[in-house]
Amino acid sequence: MDELIKVGISHGDTNSISYELLLKTFSDERITEILTPIIYGSSKSASYNRKVLNCKPVNFNIVNQIEQCSEGKVNLINCIRDEIKIELGKPSPEAGKSAFMSLSCAVEDLRNEKIDVLVTLPINKDSIQCDDFTFPGHTEYLEERFATGEEKSLMMLIDKDLRIALVTGHLPISEIPKHISQTDIVEKIGILNQSLQRDFGIDAPRIAVLSLNPHCGENGLLGKEEREFIEPAIKQAQEAGILCVGPMAADGFFGAERHKEFDAILAMYHDQGLIPFKTLSMETGVNFTAGLPIVRTSPAHGTAYNIAGKGEASDESFRQAIYVAVDIFKNRKMYDEARANPLHKMYFDRGKDDEKLDLTAEE
Repeated sequence: MDELIKVGISHGDTNSISYELLLKTFSDERITEILTPIIYGSSKSASYNRKVLNCKPVNFNIVNQIEQCSEGKVNLINCIRDEIKIELGKPSPEAGKSAFMSLSCAVEDLRNEKIDVLVTLPINKDSIQCDDFTFPGHTEYLEERFATGEEKSLMMLIDKDLRIALVTGHLPISEIPKHISQTDIVEKIGILNQSLQRDFGIDAPRIAVLSLNPHCGENGLLGKEEREFIEPAIKQAQEAGILCVGPMAADGFFGAERHKEFDAILAMYHDQGLIPFKTLSMETGVNFTAGLPIVRTSPAHGTAYNIAGKGEASDESFRQAIYVAVDIFKNRKMYDEARANPLHKMYFDRGKDDEKLDLTAEE
């Protein structure tokens, strides 16, 4: 690629650890040798956090629009020009408003292909709510903005060879069974399989599907969803050529470290997937939104108000989110280019073995 990949970054909640992560990550100037960071944020927030944290200064290239950004620099588009009241460690309507302003500006540039990928820093899902953001999280908002036709998003947590995707996302526990059907599970397995091939370069991915109920429902004693929805969905996906197995009881599956045997795991709900994932990969895990035509990642942790402004936050998950976004962008490009101009089938008439291959024949 002639140009460095443009990584757009929404600054998230300004009262959280977001600017500490930005300052720590981009204090290493070598990162601009492999990508072009473009932060949609606030120069005031950056300056305030640097003083509070007393950390190494970052030479931000502060601009007003993306056309003014430059390669080789850490660009900060000053899209939050109003005075912001910063109260580190506390959720507030002002912080929620600035989080949405940053996100909407980044999304607009992503839609117009002015940036290549999007990395989102953590938001407070309550304080960001407004007339234009009535979603339980980034994933649902981005699906509404970018999904076309039958496309659906899939929340996936990744760390090296560990990948856990979810059938349902940000839902109350009481609502989960209502949102799980054979159609839903087959759809999610298909999205996961395609993402593993296109985004991660795995030709024949192996997928484990978890059960919803304890002990896989104990033949209906502890729940009927396995027999009614999950098992038929797995069989349907297998008939379509996807290598998936299950349902498997989540506790024994992770307890026996069977996650190491598969390229990805499909969990039925948020905590079933995220509790083992964060136990294993809290510091380095990445949240990836699969299934959409755009690439979006984020650190796997939240706002971490309890340590905001203390200089204790690890930037490793955020740093990995940036690298993963770049890798997925490159993988997609190679995957699509390799399949853009397929060769015609080459064959010859068996009755004329002595003649040359007919290379002009239509498929």
